[in-house]
Amino acid sequence: MKSQQHAWPYSARQLVMSLLFSTQIMSKADLRQWIKNDKESLSKFEEALDKLQKLHIMIEQENKTIALNSSFKQKFQECLTGGGTHQSFGKLYNKPHRHSQSNSHKLPDIKTLDEHAKTKWEEILHFMVGTDRMNSPGASVLKVVTKANLMREKEGKGLEITNKGFQFLLQDVNTQVWAFLIQYLDLASEMLHMNVVEVLNFFFMLGSLELGQDYSVEGLTDTQRQLLDDLTNYGLIYRPKKSSKRYYPTRLATTLTSGNSAIVSNSSSNNPTDDDDSATEQGFIIVETNYKLYAYTSSQLQISVLNLFCNLQFQFSNMVTAELTRESVRKALKHGITASQIISYLTSHAHPQMKKRPALLPSTVVDQIQLWEMELNRLVITNSYLYKEFRTFADYEVVLKHANTLGVVVWSSDSKKMIGITEAGHERVKAFIKRKIVQRRSNGGDTTSSAGGTPAR
Repeated sequence: MKSQQHAWPYSARQLVMSLLFSTQIMSKADLRQWIKNDKESLSKFEEALDKLQKLHIMIEQENKTIALNSSFKQKFQECLTGGGTHQSFGKLYNKPHRHSQSNSHKLPDIKTLDEHAKTKWEEILHFMVGTDRMNSPGASVLKVVTKANLMREKEGKGLEITNKGFQFLLQDVNTQVWAFLIQYLDLASEMLHMNVVEVLNFFFMLGSLELGQDYSVEGLTDTQRQLLDDLTNYGLIYRPKKSSKRYYPTRLATTLTSGNSAIVSNSSSNNPTDDDDSATEQGFIIVETNYKLYAYTSSQLQISVLNLFCNLQFQFSNMVTAELTRESVRKALKHGITASQIISYLTSHAHPQMKKRPALLPSTVVDQIQLWEMELNRLVITNSYLYKEFRTFADYEVVLKHANTLGVVVWSSDSKKMIGITEAGHERVKAFIKRKIVQRRSNGGDTTSSAGGTPAR
């Protein structure tokens, strides 16, 4: 509904919203009174009215009055007000809580919800960067990170982060959550055999719920009830216990469809790490021309990310010193992390003091990281077919000329009469050689002297 409405002209949206809750009978002339009396505005009005009528959203009655389609009007009103049976804004938990007034502190407040969301989501991120944590993520988390290629199997050593996974860490929390949920949609249809429409509807419903309010599981489908367990593991839902008849959306869920940031730390908290979280958001890394790096953070997550491409040296209560070395950067590059991603991370998390410089990062450091990547990529492995054992040099030249025309030559040697052909070009070169052999035979040529060589992988 929302995406369709955004596709309408602005005038069309204004007309629909003006008539949605109106009970008055309106004519086209009455609607025109709402529009500026100039050529451009009246033209846009006619265009909007014509589009709405073609979509059967606005109908012209026999008495020349204009009205919204009754079915559209009713459903749109229910969507905006939470009426009907579809529970577009969830179903409030109206039953009295079992806790007495003296035990009311057991009910989760917003601070508790934020802490739950932060703990669960960072648990996933810590697992991706390889931090040792007390709790491992659930099975559904492992399925999503591997299916999304955020992590991959390494020989006998579990999972390791990929290039795509490191890019995932560079994104803001809202983007991370949506990327995770989109992969969950694929997982739901292929492996969990869920109804994808119900799953997507539940995601959008979560985005319209109120932070701190409890909602009832009554009215949820079996698929959506199953979702509650997985979303609790992701930090989007809080439930007092698994069998609870109510659930609480966290800030990660309520910001899904809004432009607000999914900041899960509580600024009013007395937790000493809150100041550190705030500093981390503003930027905390200072890079010097001698490749020394100072990170003013105590966040284990950020320290673990730095450890992917730096050599950590000393860790203090609120600062870590590290160094960018050839070995540490090459280790990251071999795991699929690119030089541009390392530079992007250092840039996006640069300390405010760094932003006072003409160049955010020292050019010597940026150039050296790129050179280390070029050094590693000097040798490129390309799967190809080797054509050899040509009977004559003329046969070799004919095939080489044709392969060069196709642009499929990887390597060639005149002295050895060998040609390397790409996988994509192998079948075409092979077919060309066969045609030449057939032509030679049909012309009565020497069949023992073929016009081609022997391909080998």
